[in-house]
Amino acid sequence: METITTIRPLLAVLVCALAALVILALDKRANLRDAASLAAATINFLIVASMAPTILSGGIIEYKLFSVLPGIELGFRVDPLGMVFASISSLLWIVAALYSIGYMRSLKEHSQTRFFACFAVSIAAAIGGAFAANLFTLIVFYEILSLITYPLVYHKETDESWEGGKKYLVYLMGASKTFLLAAVALTYAITGNLDFANNGVFSEINASPLLLTIVYICYLAGFSKAAIMPFHIWLPAAMVAPTPVSALLHAVAVVKMGVFCVLRVVFHVFGGELMGSLGLGIATAYVVSFTIIMASIYAMTCDDLKARLAYSTVSQLSYIILGAVLLAPSSMVGAVVHIASHAFAKITLFFCAGSIYCASRRMKVSELPGIGRRLPWTMAAFFIGSLSMIGIPPTGGFISKWYLIVGTVEAKQLAFLAVLLLSSVFNAVYFLPITYKAFFEEEKNLPALDSHEPFEQVCSQDIREIPLVAVPLVITALLSLALGVYPYYFLTLAQKVLP
Repeated sequence: METITTIRPLLAVLVCALAALVILALDKRANLRDAASLAAATINFLIVASMAPTILSGGIIEYKLFSVLPGIELGFRVDPLGMVFASISSLLWIVAALYSIGYMRSLKEHSQTRFFACFAVSIAAAIGGAFAANLFTLIVFYEILSLITYPLVYHKETDESWEGGKKYLVYLMGASKTFLLAAVALTYAITGNLDFANNGVFSEINASPLLLTIVYICYLAGFSKAAIMPFHIWLPAAMVAPTPVSALLHAVAVVKMGVFCVLRVVFHVFGGELMGSLGLGIATAYVVSFTIIMASIYAMTCDDLKARLAYSTVSQLSYIILGAVLLAPSSMVGAVVHIASHAFAKITLFFCAGSIYCASRRMKVSELPGIGRRLPWTMAAFFIGSLSMIGIPPTGGFISKWYLIVGTVEAKQLAFLAVLLLSSVFNAVYFLPITYKAFFEEEKNLPALDSHEPFEQVCSQDIREIPLVAVPLVITALLSLALGVYPYYFLTLAQKVLP
């Protein structure tokens, strides 16, 4: 395996961080500020893409910064798993930046400069975490991401947003300050370093099975961004944020960082052999299966569209962890590919929710009958995103779910096959009626908006597509289809993750 030393991983992080400074400097020049955000997103993607050929050919890219303590250093290492996460984050930042410009301007949102600056730093943290060479570097960027997304969650600065932001910060920072620090400290005490290893850092260590089990549980609880029940409460609470932030939380960076960290622990801290010998894989599979089913049931009860999408995310994230901990080759491939398929589909769905809100101020599923005739591009994209969530070809969700299903058979765990099939039925139950209402039911006539009526009420004849909002969601819907038709890139990277 060829190892190349280059500064490009650091540059990918610095471009995002410097973009935030430029955005702040252009506070009074909105057009230049928004252009800088788009330019930085494009440059960042090109830097990440330039490293893909090396990783696809079996190489590894490294760049070390400095040592903190013996066995603890800040450094970057680009491998197939990190490339999957970085590719998604950098690509979707371009589309999300374009969408955010249209969304924030159409609603005349306040503090747009703060919003775009925090968004840029969030992507910097996601890219830094993706390319982290060890646990120390990973956790540094994990914590940066938690802190910098807090202002985005309370962006509206209402009482509801302050409460949602408080819950967001308490859950994420509280879990990391207790369980996660304990896990990392124990890992360092046992192994003497925090580096990742292909077969797991514990593979050559003769440690107590009970101690290793405790360390694993601390990791699982500490990486609460993965939203495993009961550590999921922060995610629905964070839906008080503007829709572009919800898209960032669910598809681009935050929750993906959570499951990415869990996959790092499974693959490169413990390793498949140790996970199997300790029985941690199957035990985790039962926990996340409970999350998959219960979150789907919650989603079916939600009339608020963003809340329904939030509980869908809780369920879909556990698909990724389930595939990883089953430890079968196909299930592990499915887990990695599902990071991509879920990202493209879920960002499409949240973009659509934002488009509906921008055009009509409607936020509830019960208010959507007939809206597809007014917003045909939006609701067609929503339908494509829904098909991917369910796992219907030719969307990307079909590819990842196919590998997950085959993996349950390889692992001889048919109970989890039943979980996947049942949850797909639940996906159909809470997604497809939305499209049906939008296109085939009669539109509800809400009173016209004026100074004496609630903001949520907009006259139906005023509902129309907003180009800067609609174009990005069509792009992400097409990306979801493209992944289903041509999954080579992510499948190849996923297969290279296998030990």
